[in-house]
Amino acid sequence: MADELAGLTEAQQRLFIRGQLAEHNRQLADTAHTAGVVTARDFAIFEDHGNMGLYAGERARDIAARQGLARGQHILDHMGATELAANHFRATQTEEKVRRECITGKAAANQTHFAIGRAVRGFIFEQGGTPPEELPTPAQSIQQVLRSEAQRLEWERARQLQPPVFPDTGGDDAE
Repeated sequence: MADELAGLTEAQQRLFIRGQLAEHNRQLADTAHTAGVVTARDFAIFEDHGNMGLYAGERARDIAARQGLARGQHILDHMGATELAANHFRATQTEEKVRRECITGKAAANQTHFAIGRAVRGFIFEQGGTPPEELPTPAQSIQQVLRSEAQRLEWERARQLQPPVFPDTGGDDAE
């Protein structure tokens, strides 16, 4: 993933990691379902266990409140690249562990997600990093970044199609 992120702006990194995280959250949901996390409520509780491990006890509603989000806004859409990467790592490692160790039952799955979240948090501290709840909330949501990026690409495409006002005649400009 580091190769894909090299040279990208923070906004572009956010878009990339958010897409990766969305895909891994689908895989995590499938794996959690197999483990016994069946209903939407079960999955919300399961997700909160991962959040509580990573965010020092905060649940999704606590994170949303801290970010100043309105009801219905998704917390992952209001995170910077570093915070998204921590959540991506949490999701991939939880999915792997639940699958690898054939964890079954809601309680065991929840405890695993909490433990992985706490382990990721511990790793952040070991590396001298900033805990996710102390990272700034970006000014733009992922949806706003998508719109800005689409406009930028459209502008660049239009600029490339625009013929030059003064075509190069091949002559010397000094004359």
